Amino acid sequence: MMASPQDVEAFALGFSLTEEIISSPAEIYELQLRLIEASNDSVTGMEVAMTISSERFALLKERRRNLVGRTGCGICGAESLQQLRRPAHSIAKELPSELSVTHSAINSAVMALQQHQTLQSLTGAVHGAAWCNQQGKIVELCEDVGRHNAVDKLVGKLAASAINMDEGFLLVSSRASYEIVQKAAVARIAIIVAVSAPTSLA
Repeated sequence: MMASPQDVEAFALGFSLTEEIISSPAEIYELQLRLIEASNDSVTGMEVAMTISSERFALLKERRRNLVGRTGCGICGAESLQQLRRPAHSIAKELPSELSVTHSAINSAVMALQQHQTLQSLTGAVHGAAWCNQQGKIVELCEDVGRHNAVDKLVGKLAASAINMDEGFLLVSSRASYEIVQKAAVARIAIIVAVSAPTSLA
């Protein structure tokens, strides 16, 4: 995966959850992060090694998709367009149906997004994914060059914490693409706020 080198463990956990490699953090028995060094002692990358339950590993082996991906594309590694859409029963988990968010809460979160994006303010080139409470306060935020990666990092952080994802919404600094909608649905996030229009697949 090509990703920004922050919150790598959260990225590994979130990606594993949103891609349904695992169904809960408890199915990861071990997670190790290792820096990959070049001959001149510079770091060229990172490797995350995870030990998952044998049941989830058996299910993973059945999947034919190659999960090696890149930042700007949600279809990398898929063998066909039909593979992109996961079965509805797979992602249509029970979402909080009574959840509602006011226009003022959404506006408050959108207006506060920029001041929470420290890496974006330095580079002007990264996306943010934020978890906001119902009042529009940003509770947690992750950044990455890839918008899908930012969402995965956020899901990983939320899954590892005690934050209740039934009481808030996801804010992304990008369009609402189908893969962000799928990832949010798998994570049981009922509301997505995006600063750009949704795609037709989304």
